[in-house]
Order: sequence, then C-alpha cells, then structure tokens
Amino acid sequence: MGGNTRNHIKKTLHWLHSIGTWQYLLVLIVMLFISATCLRIDHIRMNDLKSEVLAADEAGDEEALVTSLNKLRDYTNSHIVINIDDLNGNFEVYFGTGPLYLENQYRSDATKALEEAEKNNPDGLGSNVFAEAANVCRPQAIAGGWAWNSPQYLNCMTAEIDKHPAAENFQSSATLPSTELYRYNFASPVWAPTITGFVLLITAFLILIIFVRFIIWAILKITLIIMKNRGAN
Repeated sequence: MGGNTRNHIKKTLHWLHSIGTWQYLLVLIVMLFISATCLRIDHIRMNDLKSEVLAADEAGDEEALVTSLNKLRDYTNSHIVINIDDLNGNFEVYFGTGPLYLENQYRSDATKALEEAEKNNPDGLGSNVFAEAANVCRPQAIAGGWAWNSPQYLNCMTAEIDKHPAAENFQSSATLPSTELYRYNFASPVWAPTITGFVLLITAFLILIIFVRFIIWAILKITLIIMKNRGAN
C-alpha cells in the first residue's frame, strides 16, 4: 500500500515537472509587463482628461469645464487608475485622480462676491482688495509651496484684507465661496471590467497557479522524505 502511495506521489511530482514552472514564470513576466503597460495607458488617459479640466478652468469656459469634469469622472469611475504620490519622502498609493483644484474658477467667483459686496458697502472699499491681497500672498505661496486653499494662504489673504480700514464692514457683507466647492477627487475602482482589468485577472491567476504548484511540490517532497525515513526504519 505504501509503495503504491509513493509511486502515485512520484507520478504527481513528475507531472508537475513536465509542465515546467519556468514556463509559467516566463508567461508571468510577459503578463506583468502587459499589466504595467495597460495601467500606464489608463493613467496617461486620466492625466489627459485632467489637463482638459485645468485648461477649461484656465480659460474660464464653464461649459467646457463641466463637460471635461464629467468626462474625467466617468473615465476614472470605470477604469483602474493608480496614483503614487511622494509626500515628503512618504509614498502614498491610491486609486483615483488625486486632489484637483479649480483655482481660476474660485478666484472668479470670489471676485464676483467681493464686487457684489462693494456695491452694498457704504465705506466704498475697492473691488480690487482681493487682487491686492493675492499679489502679496501669491509670491509667499510660491516660495513656501502653499496650495491656494491651504491654511497658510488663506490666513495670509485674511490678514491682508484685514489691513484695509473698512475691512470689518466689508467682510460682513462679503460671503466668499468655500474652497471645498472647487476641490474634486474622483475615486477609481480597484477592479473594472476593462482590458486592463482582465489582464490583471490573468496575471493574478498565473501567480496563484505558481504559488499553488510550489505548495504542492513542497508538501509532496516532505511527504516522500517522511515515508522514506519510515521505510528505512
């Protein structure tokens, strides 16, 4: 009985060797390259759509901005988009576009709010107060690497506006829009039924086959050693 079991194990090992793990590894290397290429193509397409959004924001074209935002959202929601950010030496991996700020639209809407407040302001504070504050704070933001909606930048803008004699009355009548309304961050699914998604599935399946083959090979080898030692005793 023991001899039959040993022969069966040897036949199984021979079958595993006949296929060749190196063949699976060779195919896996090719699939890993294809997977990386597909992911990069999806990422490049996302960046192109992101650039369209920023260009529409820069041009002040609201219709094009809405259209490009919808295209970016739909693409990101239906494709696997992986981003890697370097945050002061700490790498962060996430699925999606990452933060996207419509800076020019915010400036335009904020300026309109200030102009509207000026009309209702009896002290006659100039409508260029926002521009004057921005001219002071923007160089500091560039030098310090501040985002336009960062606390440092907003604090600088507030401080500069406060320097105006009529600022208190002016700010009570001016309602600036929240910067969060101009911040977008579209999430990507971990897996999607796209070419990239199916390529990743095949790659994962190959990795699973190689792993299972290794586990089976190790178990059978250990079993043969145990049976050989028992036979010797």
